[in-house]
Amino acid sequence: MIASPPASMPAVRSSACGASVSSKIDWPAWRNILARVAPGFSPPELVVQVKALACELPATHSLPLSHWNSPDIARRVCQSGLVATISGSTIWRWLHQDAIRPWCHRSWIFPRDPLFATKAGRVLDLYARTWNGKPLESDEFVISADEKTSIQARRRIHSTSPPQPHRPMLVEHEYARCGAWAYIAALDVHHARVFGRCESTTGIAPFDRLVEQVMTRPPYNEARRVFWIVDNGSSHRGAASVARLQNKFRRLTLVHGPVHASWLNQIEVYFSILQRKVLSPNDFSGLETLAERLLDFQDYWEATAKPFEWKFTRSDLTALLARCPAVNRVAA
Repeated sequence: MIASPPASMPAVRSSACGASVSSKIDWPAWRNILARVAPGFSPPELVVQVKALACELPATHSLPLSHWNSPDIARRVCQSGLVATISGSTIWRWLHQDAIRPWCHRSWIFPRDPLFATKAGRVLDLYARTWNGKPLESDEFVISADEKTSIQARRRIHSTSPPQPHRPMLVEHEYARCGAWAYIAALDVHHARVFGRCESTTGIAPFDRLVEQVMTRPPYNEARRVFWIVDNGSSHRGAASVARLQNKFRRLTLVHGPVHASWLNQIEVYFSILQRKVLSPNDFSGLETLAERLLDFQDYWEATAKPFEWKFTRSDLTALLARCPAVNRVAA
């Protein structure tokens, strides 16, 4: 908390570079100054206190704000008595020095899996074609699988107009809903092959049909092992799913990633491509058209696709966990 000063004192002079010409011994008294902070005048102790304030939530100061902006911080600094007047641009300049942006935020899910590091490491090893410290053979494959749920078919009230010179494509805002698909897909991460199917809903049976679709075709039906990387969705969660699938397909090894770590699953990269190139804008005459487009895109993409250049390694994972205390407490 920033304490209000008990008294005022004359303003100190500053050098051309903005540093105070007062001695460091006199500095505690300077903190009580009610002076205008001019451009170029950056007393180090004041800058530190402003940055500390910006790194606190406004609620800790009993303010009805969700986040700070520069004028809010300037107002708070003046109310606290650190200075009489200071501009928001000065505040912004000081915060910019350390890339402090309290007006920005990111959505974040804090990992809670007690084996986060262990499970994530196994996935990263498979991307590097190793398992339990041994390299994979040429007849061993790594599959990344997941579901993209509730893909709607939206029929626009007016036909979409193609782009013209000096005019983009025009897509009618109003639409009629024609139903939705659950798109379940699997990606061979080292060979850039995609297998997918459209189901009316997700669940154990639809996912098992996808597994059968892949495991009964060459080269997977004759492989030494096929590793399936999946999240913790209800259709393939826990030890029961491991036993169920390995009883059906003896070559299959199910590998669960950590909870809330979909960013480790490479099929999500393919889903993002699908979203940009096929589903945006969403304009389909019906469910049949949507399903046809989704499945045809698999062949279209494979014709020129290469395996994703996955660069996040175990070393990067270790560094990430070291920078995130909340993760460290869970993963320890």
